Amino acid sequence: MEIQLSALPQKEIWRYLGCGDQADAATCALAEDCSRQLLFALRPRALWQVLEASPGEDGVFLPESGLLLPGRDLARHLSGCSKAVLMAVTLGAAADALIRRCQVEDLARGVVMDSCATAAVEEACDRVEDQILSALPGQYFTSRFSPGYGDLPLELQTPLLELLDAPRRMGLCATRENILTPRKSVTALMGISDLPLHRGRRSCDCCPMKNTCRFRRKEEHCGL
Repeated sequence: MEIQLSALPQKEIWRYLGCGDQADAATCALAEDCSRQLLFALRPRALWQVLEASPGEDGVFLPESGLLLPGRDLARHLSGCSKAVLMAVTLGAAADALIRRCQVEDLARGVVMDSCATAAVEEACDRVEDQILSALPGQYFTSRFSPGYGDLPLELQTPLLELLDAPRRMGLCATRENILTPRKSVTALMGISDLPLHRGRRSCDCCPMKNTCRFRRKEEHCGL
């Protein structure tokens, strides 16, 4: 499934750059220019699939595949859910190549382009989530939860990608170090329930960046 992105949220780009809610004129101009260049180059794609899910003390069991997703954090996140939707989203190899080229030619531009790509993949995930909600009316969903959040291990990247046949269908793989490639990609799960669910703000405790987060150092919150 291809995803069309016509614009990127500039405030999100500023946030990833550490500018808060406002950036100076030069940063704004560079972010807008990088956004235009990135939008022209990238070809976002996505896959998603609904799976039976059984949260328990040891994690979340996916009966159809026989895969256990270990850890208590995802089990708590999917509490009250009998199903989950697994999604994978990628900006494609062209986005990675553009970031690398910018980093070689102009370090400042490379940093801004990387932030633009991060904002783009999150925007693409939001678009996919909207499509999932539209395709499954009358259902209630948790927020997204990815490998690396909380105690959900990154080692699950490969088996989750294999469940979606993502390496063959859209060229999305994981390295031996469990890094997604292309780099600007996301895998995530959302719980599905027939009853309303509480969708509170994501906890810093479940964030893979909690130990290096610049927002926490300033006693601030990223907004997610």
